Amino acid sequence: MKTIYADNAATTRMSRTAIDAMMPYMETVYGNPSSLHHVGQSAAEALQSARERIAARLGCLPREITFTSGGSEADNQALISAAAIGARKGKKHIISTAFEHHAVLHTLEKLKKQGFEVELLPVGATGTVTAAQVAAAIREDTCLVSVMYANNEIGSIMPIAEIGAVCREKGVIFHTDAVQAAGHLPIDVRAQNIDMLSLSAHKFHGPKGIGVLYASAKVPLTTLIEGGAQERGKRAGTENIPAIMGMAAALDDACEHMDENMKKIAALRDKLICGLSEIPHSILNGDPVHRLPGNVSFCFEGIEGESLLLLLDEKGICASSGSACTSGSLDPSHVLLAIGRPHEIAHGSLRLSLCETNTEEDVKAILAAVPEVVTYLRNMSPLWRDKVTGKKEFFLK
Repeated sequence: MKTIYADNAATTRMSRTAIDAMMPYMETVYGNPSSLHHVGQSAAEALQSARERIAARLGCLPREITFTSGGSEADNQALISAAAIGARKGKKHIISTAFEHHAVLHTLEKLKKQGFEVELLPVGATGTVTAAQVAAAIREDTCLVSVMYANNEIGSIMPIAEIGAVCREKGVIFHTDAVQAAGHLPIDVRAQNIDMLSLSAHKFHGPKGIGVLYASAKVPLTTLIEGGAQERGKRAGTENIPAIMGMAAALDDACEHMDENMKKIAALRDKLICGLSEIPHSILNGDPVHRLPGNVSFCFEGIEGESLLLLLDEKGICASSGSACTSGSLDPSHVLLAIGRPHEIAHGSLRLSLCETNTEEDVKAILAAVPEVVTYLRNMSPLWRDKVTGKKEFFLK
């Protein structure tokens, strides 16, 4: 049975480019970049080279790049740093959105316990916020706006440059979680007025456990991990040179092939959306136009997302659901609830996320399997029977 991997928003397969870039730094250039001898200094030179390459891809200075363990750590450090700056100025109002990644939302909850006021903007039916919403929410005591670049579950892309312009005009620090966007969408932190940005290598065919926090030189970082003086004293611990080199190579590769990849992936995405839309009582989640090239998110009435995933897996199709049951929670995705999906509908979600290695044959196989599994699950459901017989009403047409 062929495996069709359609869960690239969760993680991607490491590219040969990234693997090849890492190998010398595990076998030959293995020194600690803080060591003064030539083996250590060779590692230090590689570290600086990777920093420069990544900075060039983001449009910032190398000294504005801090290496982290991934997007979650970068989000934590960004929010805590901006909050500390605000607190020193007597500003403790933070603006974000209702459908951010939990790395942001849970950090905001922590800051609320420290006396910060957090305002989560509604995202509407298509899962977007506008610059006008942000402008209306900013107050004299606002110290931070954090809006994700693109949503990890439903794929909606935010108007980042416009939001950044509002924040710049108002003198408020602007952070964006770009974990789903980096390597897939163009990013220029200067042109887009971004003060802080988080990314993670494993979302664009790099290694896991390595990421970046870009912070403008005007935004001093708060140290979360104490110890040595690595990363200008802002992130202790010996740098993971192999992973950093793999990330730099993967980001270079992704950016160099971005236009052709976006065109190919978006075409496959649109075919999936078109085909899945024909399933009765289904609905597309997220903005139908401004969405990530590889993201397809649907809700199907009358089924449970976990059952759908397990049956698709039996057919060799790897996908994910918006439901949080895998974390032990019975609650549906906060993202789907934020865009107004009823609990019952939100439980029946499916996210397919494609990359450049997916094919037309993959799409055909998915479009054959999903309707079959949805029908099978509905036929098993007493609740669905009640809807078909008219005892209960359908939510979706």
